[in-house]
Amino acid sequence: MPRQDLKLRTKRFAVDCWKFCSQIPHSRELDAWVRQLIRCSSSAGANYRASQRAKSTPDFIHKLKIVEEEVDESAYWLELFLEVKAGKTSEIQILLNESKELLAIIVASIKTSKANRK
Repeated sequence: MPRQDLKLRTKRFAVDCWKFCSQIPHSRELDAWVRQLIRCSSSAGANYRASQRAKSTPDFIHKLKIVEEEVDESAYWLELFLEVKAGKTSEIQILLNESKELLAIIVASIKTSKANRK
């Protein structure tokens, strides 16, 4: 997958998570989860973007590891929303599937970068 596509895909993931969060009813309990999901999903895209300006292969890998953590955290919050059935279940499942696909791509990129470094 070309880097530009993944750059756009991570950005789209953040926007889609934000749109989902904007539909969640306000409550003390759910507001905390909404903030967390918005924060980590947007951080994934921002850190992927930063990885494209890495100064070295180790720096690139380090930045991708941050993306990995943020995407995985996004999946966690989406799983919690699914568990309590907050919002549209089908929409949550679509976002959760996208997070899993992004995670697989990022992990594969990290492995490839480590292998190429040797």
